[in-house]
Amino acid sequence: MGREVSESCVDGLLTEMVSMYCNRFYANKNDLAARRIEAIGYQVGHQLSERYTMDRPRFGDHLEAIKFICKDFWSELFKKQIDNLKTNHKGTFVLQDSRFRWLSRISIDPSENGDLAQDNPEGVPESKASQVTSMHLYFPCGIIRGALANLGIPCTVSADISNLPACSFVVRIKA
Repeated sequence: MGREVSESCVDGLLTEMVSMYCNRFYANKNDLAARRIEAIGYQVGHQLSERYTMDRPRFGDHLEAIKFICKDFWSELFKKQIDNLKTNHKGTFVLQDSRFRWLSRISIDPSENGDLAQDNPEGVPESKASQVTSMHLYFPCGIIRGALANLGIPCTVSADISNLPACSFVVRIKA
């Protein structure tokens, strides 16, 4: 698109944003920090979608818009397309990225995690590593939601991590 930002700068910005919102601005209030990080992502996605679609006609249906997100939009952000797109044809789409760049460099001090299986066999409380990783995913969820909102598609977006750095984004279109 002409203007690009170094990937390391974006990684640093995301890491610092998550750190500041989780540890300083909303310490011990993860839900508020998550909402704020997602809101920032929403604004970024809305503006990027506006920029990337200004010379295109409006999309005819939800599937065309989702395909745009998976191919063109994702390529502009991450220099690759989404690896897999699944849908139930009832308003739910799963976008799978087998090597999500923003998760590929996350590292957690193992001494902070403990052994989840030993401490809690049910695994009910989230480990520190899982919390940190999920906080990093609120921003791209917001980006996707903002981009789709700009395209006239109200939705909710959530992320699922099965095996780092693989990530799935679940988009549910609001009726």
